[in-house]
Amino acid sequence: MDQLKANIEEELRGLSSRVGLAIEIEGESLYVNCEEAFQSASLIKVPVLIEAFLQSEAGKLNLDQLVSITNYVGGSGVLQAFSRDALLTLKDLMTLMITVSDNTATNMLIDKLGMADINRSIKKMGLKHTVLNRKMMDFEAIEQGLDNYTSPLDMLTSLKIVKERSFLTEESRAAALKMMSYQQFQDRLPGMMDLDRVFVANKTGSLPHVEHDCAVITYKGKTAYAAVLMDRLDDVFSGKQKISKIGKHIYDYLLKE
Repeated sequence: MDQLKANIEEELRGLSSRVGLAIEIEGESLYVNCEEAFQSASLIKVPVLIEAFLQSEAGKLNLDQLVSITNYVGGSGVLQAFSRDALLTLKDLMTLMITVSDNTATNMLIDKLGMADINRSIKKMGLKHTVLNRKMMDFEAIEQGLDNYTSPLDMLTSLKIVKERSFLTEESRAAALKMMSYQQFQDRLPGMMDLDRVFVANKTGSLPHVEHDCAVITYKGKTAYAAVLMDRLDDVFSGKQKISKIGKHIYDYLLKE
């Protein structure tokens, strides 16, 4: 993994933005600012997804329950374009929250699951720098200093909970991973990968001056976990490109091994 580390360190050299990353591949790791707290942006939706499956397993939530869409908010997603009498299952909302990062779906799930319960589970997962303090597009809360935070290492732990750890049942893990594999935002870590050759399940996050991605990448029985968080970006497009280049180095390493 020495060459991979050298390639990624070269990508990070001279950056004016702040970068945190955590990468683990088959027992080897590369960490940079991995326990620093960043605004989570939409990465927080992964712990929300895990909590939804936990409550389903506990019998507190029926994922097939039909709900009508309420309290539409803007930003990423498609529900704001749906008809006002649309009915979706809670599982549909979870899928939209992950695949198109739908903010309306996310806020409905936060209301259904309870912010306090989500944060309790975040602690149980061992996420040290992750907290849900506000719903999506809640600019009033941001003005009051309330925001959502996470760290690269916390996101890596979340990915492992989805892929391998026994925090969720095998059925829930498979369903969560499948949702993440249908991710529509593929311009960051998977941006320079041949997705016909590797399996990728990822979740992105964006805010002004902020670009993140975290992904499970598998190839021929080998698994890479990667979380790359960037903030203080003058140019978010260059941030996305940098994350894509890091993803390409991971991809090349997996295929070469």
